[in-house]
Amino acid sequence: MNIAQKYCLTAAGIFFLTGLVTGIWKYYKISQSKEAQAPFYIDTAHRASLLYSFASILLLIFAQYSVFSDTMNAWAAISALSFFGFAIVTYILHGILEDTDNQFRKPFQLGNFHLPEFLFHGFMFLLVIAELGGSAVLVVGTIKAIW
Repeated sequence: MNIAQKYCLTAAGIFFLTGLVTGIWKYYKISQSKEAQAPFYIDTAHRASLLYSFASILLLIFAQYSVFSDTMNAWAAISALSFFGFAIVTYILHGILEDTDNQFRKPFQLGNFHLPEFLFHGFMFLLVIAELGGSAVLVVGTIKAIW
């Protein structure tokens, strides 16, 4: 197993366990709610964690077949996986703080702190580049290998 695959499998396990734990948290919040609903970002953290765990397995398979160097594949995997993790952490923070039901609503906030617009959009830009770019490298490497 190469290093990119190890990163992907490790991330898949961490994200999956995070999904299970946030599922317990979600259930608790639902059971305590008069509307029988969890706060938006607790639900989002739960779902995203589970989805990213399976996305990590998919990246593992692409990393297995990619024709690119182990170093390139590792950096591609780290890029995508890191931002999967950052997204989950952000959802968990919003869930803990219960500060918003839409992180894209202005003013951008995290708890009582208002994030500068350039910081919020800069993070989103990096997220798109890292997730799409890292994933694309592994997918292209796989396509080159099978065709």
